[in-house]
Amino acid sequence: MAHTLAAERPELVSRGRRLEYFTIAYNSLEGLVSLIAGWLAGSVSLLAFGLDSLIEVTSGASLLWRLRHDADPVRRENSERATLRVVGGCFVALAAYLAVEAGSSLIEHRAPERSIPGIMMAAVSVVVMPLLARAKRRVAAGLGSAAMRADSRQADFCTYLSAILLSGLLLNALLGWWWADPAAGLGMVPIIAKEGVDALRGKGCCDGCGLP
Repeated sequence: MAHTLAAERPELVSRGRRLEYFTIAYNSLEGLVSLIAGWLAGSVSLLAFGLDSLIEVTSGASLLWRLRHDADPVRRENSERATLRVVGGCFVALAAYLAVEAGSSLIEHRAPERSIPGIMMAAVSVVVMPLLARAKRRVAAGLGSAAMRADSRQADFCTYLSAILLSGLLLNALLGWWWADPAAGLGMVPIIAKEGVDALRGKGCCDGCGLP
């Protein structure tokens, strides 16, 4: 059994790299569209979603670095920890930014414009992200990688964020509920913050990945 797992590991690493290349490409597009649409519409939730996408690009690049060192156990452990810290710190910073911006938008009654591109991007992500998360979980289980497992959770959280964003944008576009956009942003805060804290704490590192 161990021999079979060892023989399959290079293929799992290769599959993981392909998934991370897709993550970087897709989230770069998602981030660009969301940031431009958010800036044009004055949407806090869209801007936050775009920043989240850029963080996931950083995460994908970090995972590629981690996978390059998979054959070396010592460097593998070090890259696991470093990757989790980078990703965790980015998410905590985003949660703090979003809490301030969404809160001030509610207080100042800053109403965003309707954003059809934002709605379309969020709708696509609701479909794409669960599939990506499932594929990453399979690779993470095969490699015993806490960093890849954390990355798969980010794709799960991106699904939740996409659904929250889509709800806020649709309520604003169809019913004129301006407050739905910053409220959606505030709804993202605990999800993003929890993911960041878990990554900084290295949650899950000991579950079969060989880390002390």
